[in-house]
Amino acid sequence: MGRWRRDDGSATVEFVLVGTLLTLVVLSVMQVALAAHIRSTLIDAAAEGARHAALADSSLEAGVERSRDLITTALGPGYAGAIAATRRDEGGVPMVVVTVRAPLPLLGMAGLDDGLEVTGRAAIEPRG
Repeated sequence: MGRWRRDDGSATVEFVLVGTLLTLVVLSVMQVALAAHIRSTLIDAAAEGARHAALADSSLEAGVERSRDLITTALGPGYAGAIAATRRDEGGVPMVVVTVRAPLPLLGMAGLDDGLEVTGRAAIEPRG
């Protein structure tokens, strides 16, 4: 058998190549799961802030603060920077809309600033 035809050590090379590929796939899936978790948490915080601001004895600022508190507790202050609340009529129904802009995590928790925008809506409770 020729010098280049032997397959001694090929199992080691195959293990390294497959192991590297498998590690990359697992880390990619984990990163997508992290991004989905962050998005889901932000949506929940925006909706909760909108519900809080829509209460009869509350304000838009109180809704923004509620969202900020929830995001800071769950994800950290870096994700609670850009939060805004507005009042709108949607289909004749007065609504509070809370918008949260946060980093989109691409590598661990680091990512694109303001790459993710979510909103939460709630019908305004009538005063009376």
